[in-house]
Amino acid sequence: MSKTLSIIFIVIAIGLIAYNVTLVNFTDPFEKNSTIALIGIMASLCAIVLLLVFVTSRKIQDKVNED
Repeated sequence: MSKTLSIIFIVIAIGLIAYNVTLVNFTDPFEKNSTIALIGIMASLCAIVLLLVFVTSRKIQDKVNED
């Protein structure tokens, strides 16, 4: 997976976070639809962290292969 594709996936995950924030009812965040939106936000954050770990590991692998 290239760096460009990783960046595209990160941007999509940020877009999903923005969309799910609009669905959260802040007066009652644990109602049915708000809970689903909070789960979506957490899943998107996990995806971003995993993608960043992947990009970092690719950089490390490239530096190891150079030497």
